[in-house]
Order: sequence, then structure tokens, then C-alpha cells
Amino acid sequence: MIDKADTKPLGKDGEKIPVIGLGTWKMGGSFHPDHSKDEQWINAIQSFCNLSIKKLGQALIDTAEMYGAGHTEELVRDAIKSFERDALFIITKVSASHLRKDQIFTSARKSRERLQVDQIDLYLIHWPNQAVPLKETMKAMEKLVKEGIVRHIGVSNFGIGLLEEARSYLNSVDIVLNQVKYSLMDRAPERALLPYCQREGITLMAYTPLELGRLCKNRYLNEVGKKLGKSPVQIALNWLICKEKVVTIVKSEKKKHQEENLRALGWRLDQKIYEEISHHFK
Repeated sequence: MIDKADTKPLGKDGEKIPVIGLGTWKMGGSFHPDHSKDEQWINAIQSFCNLSIKKLGQALIDTAEMYGAGHTEELVRDAIKSFERDALFIITKVSASHLRKDQIFTSARKSRERLQVDQIDLYLIHWPNQAVPLKETMKAMEKLVKEGIVRHIGVSNFGIGLLEEARSYLNSVDIVLNQVKYSLMDRAPERALLPYCQREGITLMAYTPLELGRLCKNRYLNEVGKKLGKSPVQIALNWLICKEKVVTIVKSEKKKHQEENLRALGWRLDQKIYEEISHHFK
């Protein structure tokens, strides 16, 4: 159950990616562009990349066309210019409103242009959309790989039923990752989704792992952390990455918070403590 590596294979046996990446939601705006803090956000992304590359040899950045109506992707572009492309793993997502075949190709090309990369490393369906046939969407996603626009495909916010259906429409590629909300306070994926992903070799990426800061202030985690010489943040993140096929993304603007997050790497919770924490938050 407990994987001690700070990188994990993407999908069944793919290339290894960092177990902790940078989330970028609300960097550069929510659903509309916000340029008021551009320099700060660019510096934050660059800071994370420097820290992660130094520690792991690579930095994972997660973004989406929906974030800041594309502006967040532009901020990522400006931030990564000085880094070697091979040292970056970039994830972006197509919006639920763009899941028709032609829309997917348009969205992927626009994201690639905004990011100014030759290929998107991993392209996700951000949310499912029942108004669009999933077969049409998945065939288009598969074609993106065939045409070299993206390297890998995945989904976000998909339950087992939709995940199985989506995979059934693919012939030459498979879904390598499902990004869902998962934390010590939100254990829903453990009921069925996580076991399915582990069995099928699909990486599960946990977003909102710190519950918007609530776990940072959790009294129990603070007590455990004092015994281990770790912060509640580091305990909460380490608990996630202890799990087979689980990686996570965390949004952090300040360098000190990024450093704290990345200090969740290089060690693993003792099995007994891991189980005690799991039981406490059941």
C-alpha cells in the first residue's frame, strides 16, 4: 500500500511524474481574467518550479482553459520560459462546455498556443457533460494523441461508471489519470473509485488536499506533527502520497508555503501512525 517513491508512474507503467504538483486555480482570475497580480503569480510558479526541479528533477503544473478564461495558461507560459521543457510536466483541461469533437480540437490548440508548448503533456476533460455523447468526446481525445497535440489523456471529476464508459470508447490509448477531490476530510474516493484506479493502473490525482486550509489548522494533525517534527500540512499531504497510485496538487503562492509542501517528500508515515490518522478522520 505504501509507495516510498516521490515520483510515481503515470497510468499503468508510464513515465514517472512528481507526487506533488502545483495547482493554479484562481491564479490570474476565476472565470474571467484578472491581471492585477500577474507578476506575483508568475513569480510563484517560477518559485515552485525551481524548488520542485531541485528536489525531484521535474515540476508538475496543473491548469485549465477555464481558469481566468485562459489567462492562467498565459501566466504559466510566461513563468516557464526559462526552464528546460523536459523538466516540466504540464496538465491542462478542456471545459465541460467544449466537449464536441470540433470544440475539443479548437480548445486543445488554443491551450497549446497560450502555453507555447509543442505538446500538452496531459489533457483532461475537466467535468463530464451529459448533453454531449461521451463516445464523441473520447474519440476526439484519442485523436489528439494520434495527431501529437497531446501526449496523454485523462479525466477529472469522473466516477467509476463514467470512467469505465469513457475507457470503452478508446482503442489505441487509455486514460492515465483521474483528478478528483480527495483529502483526509473527504474520503469519498476510497469507497470504490480509488480501488478501481489502483486495480486498473490509473493514477488518481487529489485536488483540494488541504481543504482550503482547514487541515493546516487541525488540532489532531498538529499533535501528530509535533511528535514527528512535521507540520499538519506535511502530515496531510504525506498521508495521501502514501497510497498506491495517488498523487496530489496544491496551490501555493508564497515560497515558504511551497517549501513546506515539498517537505512532505523524502519520508513516509509509519504504518501504525498512518492507520491511526486514517481511523481518526473516518
